Amino acid sequence: MDWFVTVFKRYAHFSGRASRPEYWWFTLISVLISVGLAVVDGLTGTLSLPSGVGLLSGLYTLAAVVPGLAVTVRRLHDTDRAGWWVLVAFIPLVGAIVMLILMSLPGTGANRYGSGPAPAL
Repeated sequence: MDWFVTVFKRYAHFSGRASRPEYWWFTLISVLISVGLAVVDGLTGTLSLPSGVGLLSGLYTLAAVVPGLAVTVRRLHDTDRAGWWVLVAFIPLVGAIVMLILMSLPGTGANRYGSGPAPAL
């Protein structure tokens, strides 16, 4: 849970580096929150079936877009890649596979983005 809070504390901090645990814990907790809120939306009737988006899950998604993008860019920095690599995700099918591989790679040690990922706040 600390990693999730750390990412939100660095809401729009795109510089620096993020470790694999920071990225993956944020992703896991974010998905669990989204699913939980979607269930609540379904039970309360605030889920729109045509769009598949509910009120609560939609608000959470809007709140999590910037920190999710920031932690992804910092994770790319940890593998010594520019943040622009995040655009690879827009390539259908192949982009998701490439991003999964890039997010799973170990950090490179000291590189042009710093000496290593910042410790949890």
